[in-house]
Amino acid sequence: MKRTRMLTTMAVFVAVATLGSQLLWFPAGIAKAYPVQHAVNVMAAVMLGPLPAVVIAFTIGLVRNLLGTGTLLAFPGAMIGAFLAGVLYQFFKKEIYAAIGEVIGTGVIGALFSVPYAHLFMGSSSGAFIFLPSFLISSITGAIIGWCVVYRLDRNQFTTI
Repeated sequence: MKRTRMLTTMAVFVAVATLGSQLLWFPAGIAKAYPVQHAVNVMAAVMLGPLPAVVIAFTIGLVRNLLGTGTLLAFPGAMIGAFLAGVLYQFFKKEIYAAIGEVIGTGVIGALFSVPYAHLFMGSSSGAFIFLPSFLISSITGAIIGWCVVYRLDRNQFTTI
């Protein structure tokens, strides 16, 4: 029963982020900011842990790319951010650290990782300073939304799925 519940929760997170990215986005530098992706990363990291959060982030990126609504840059930032959010939450047991992990993981590490990734897979030779502001704006906005949601939820009921 626990496995079915986790898979269902993961599927709901993927659906929310995929649909939410079409409804809530804004221009951020050279890219578009999709804060729902980052909010879902924080919520999944707190409720499910780092590995399910990474699987959710990967699946969201895959679905959005298959639908033609995402780019290859959806993979590195979101997955690194989800993982770091989950690890920091597990270590400190405070929701704010999941949000901080998302911002550092996506906004900084993910942006830096995207430079060679974009060069290799997308043929773009843009530098880190091109990606950093866009990734930071998007991840900060989404991390705040995600933190507000998990902060307001009853920990005992929702964090141990």
